[in-house]
Amino acid sequence: MNRILLACSSGMSTSLLVTKMEAYAESIGDEAKIWAVGQNQAKQDMAEADVVLIGPQMSFLKKELQKEAAQYNINVDVIDMMAYGLADGKKAYEQALALMGKK
Repeated sequence: MNRILLACSSGMSTSLLVTKMEAYAESIGDEAKIWAVGQNQAKQDMAEADVVLIGPQMSFLKKELQKEAAQYNINVDVIDMMAYGLADGKKAYEQALALMGKK
């Protein structure tokens, strides 16, 4: 199972992207747990994740979150801006897989 955590300012703007990513994962037969949280919850939830994708508006937090994620041996990256803006679940899911070394 792929466990993908999305983090944004409040956890709301990524909810549509979560839905689209889940639909894409299901369409290719992948089992995935994908959820979104606000930036204040991200550090607590990353212990349960295989990868963390953050909203473009939070790119300034990438280094801080990556430092925290290092203890769990997971990667953090900013969601591709085009994928984020278009709620492109396929592109965002493939970005997550690539960060996990599965693509």
